[in-house]
Amino acid sequence: MPQNTRDIRRRIKSVQNTAKITKAMEMVAAAKLRRVQEAVQLSKPYLAKMEAMLADLSTSAGYVKHPLLENRPVKRTGYLVITGDRGLAGPYNANIIRLALREFRNKDRASYVIYAVGRRGRDFFVRHNYPIGGEVIGIPDIPTYENISALAAQVVESYAAEEFDELYFVYNEFVNAVTQRPTVKKVLPLSELPTKEASEGGLRAQYLYEPDPETVMKSLLPKYAQTLVYQAVLDAKASFHGAQMTAMGNATDAANDMIGRYTLQLNRARQAAITTQIVEVVSGAEALK
Repeated sequence: MPQNTRDIRRRIKSVQNTAKITKAMEMVAAAKLRRVQEAVQLSKPYLAKMEAMLADLSTSAGYVKHPLLENRPVKRTGYLVITGDRGLAGPYNANIIRLALREFRNKDRASYVIYAVGRRGRDFFVRHNYPIGGEVIGIPDIPTYENISALAAQVVESYAAEEFDELYFVYNEFVNAVTQRPTVKKVLPLSELPTKEASEGGLRAQYLYEPDPETVMKSLLPKYAQTLVYQAVLDAKASFHGAQMTAMGNATDAANDMIGRYTLQLNRARQAAITTQIVEVVSGAEALK
C-alpha cells in the first residue's frame, strides 16, 4: 500500500480514471441493451404470424412428413452454444461454457457436434479439440437476421440431412437487465407446433394456400427453425449487454469505494505529517529556552 501522500494521490488519480472508463462502458452497455430489446420487440410480430400460419397449416394439411418433425433414435446430438465475442461481462461466458461442458460430460465426442456462436466459446472449444460443426463470430452488438442466417441454415439443413438427431440451444436467457439465466433448450425436432388458440389468442384467421397447405408447410418449417435461432441470438445479446452493464456498474462502485479508502488514508497521512511538524516546532522552541 502507498504510504506517502504523493503515492496516495497518484493511486487515487489512477482509480478515478478507471472509474470514468467503467462508468462510460456501463452507459454504453445500457444503450445497446435498449436497442437489442427494441429489436426483440420488432421481431416478435413476425414470429407470432409465422406461428399462426403453422398452427393453421397443421390443421389444414393434416399429417405432414418432414425431417424437422420426425422423432428419430438419437445417435448424435447437436448443440448451438451462444457466447460473447468479448469479456468484461462478469461470469456471462464462463457460465455458458460450464453449462455446455456439463451437457457433454460422460459423452463420447463422436456423439455430438457443436455449432459455436461467439468468439469466446469458439476459441475454448477449438483449444480443447471439441467437435465443431460450424461457427460464426463477430456478430454486431445489434444483430440482424443476415448476421446469423448462414449458420442457422447450416444447422437446420444438417438436421434435415440426419447429421444429428436432436438440437439444443445453450445460451443465456434474458430475464431482465440484472438477471440472465443459463439455459439448455431443446429445439429440434419440432414435435410440438403452435396451436391456433395459443398463436392467435382464439382468433382464427382464414388463409388460402397455393399450391397446397402441405407444400407451404414444408417450405415454412425450415424458415421457422432458422427464426428460432435468430431469436436465441437476440436473447443472448440482450443478456450479454445486461451482464456487461451490471459488471461495469459493480466495477464503478468498487472503484468509488477504493477512492474513499485512499482518501481516508491520504487524510491520515497528511494529519500525521502535520502532527510531526508541530511536534518538531514545539521541540525546537523548548530547546531554545
